[in-house]
Amino acid sequence: MNVFRILGDLSHLLAMILLLGKIWRSKCCTGISGKSQILFALVFTTRYLDLFTNFISIYNTVMKILWTFSIYLESVAILPQLFMISKTGEAETITTHYLFFLGLYRALYLANWIRRYQTENFYDQIAVVSGVVQTIFYCDFFYLYVTKGRSWEKRVKLLAQGVTHPF
Repeated sequence: MNVFRILGDLSHLLAMILLLGKIWRSKCCTGISGKSQILFALVFTTRYLDLFTNFISIYNTVMKILWTFSIYLESVAILPQLFMISKTGEAETITTHYLFFLGLYRALYLANWIRRYQTENFYDQIAVVSGVVQTIFYCDFFYLYVTKGRSWEKRVKLLAQGVTHPF
């Protein structure tokens, strides 16, 4: 296991802890897209269904299909959350941190795949292409998160109005 995978997994775990902490503290889920959470639940359900079976032919057929489906679904599951922020023009600080760490998890996994290709000569086209697509969806959000010279709310409102790169 390489450092990028470990950091990616830790980033993913931190994103989940931030989300649960936000919901626990505020006793509500305002600002969190229910559609994204349903899609993520479906992603991980389909990805790990193979834990309930050991029969080789089922794993090699159905479970591989479910794994591929979960990878494709994960690449677009964040879109409802990003659309919700764009539409409402609002995002709590904790929500932005949650999204940042989800995006960081994906970006670190890109580095993990590069490292695996260099060290193991392993390349998974489905995972890499889906990961690149997902990271591209996060790019505008990353730009806003990292360069917030103005307040976050102001930038999100400008995005909602169609300004692609508010300065």
